[in-house]
Amino acid sequence: MKVELVTSLKRHATKILADLHESKEAVLITEHGQPSAYLVDVQDYEFMQRRLALLEGLSRGERAILEDRTTSHSKAKERMQKWLK
Repeated sequence: MKVELVTSLKRHATKILADLHESKEAVLITEHGQPSAYLVDVQDYEFMQRRLALLEGLSRGERAILEDRTTSHSKAKERMQKWLK
């Protein structure tokens, strides 16, 4: 992962962005020697957001199973018939 100072980002944003798009490697932006933000490609960010949404859905499903908040297939099919008429 590349690391850039915030002042470098201010002065060389176009080059840093061009390198980012070419390499697809995230850039860690630092301020006063401390991590401040990550700069990532738009496609990579959107991919991560979709993956996170899937993981959150799986987590909700697992929680529902643990809390016994599930429905059998036949009951679900019966309920859906009301919507499908």
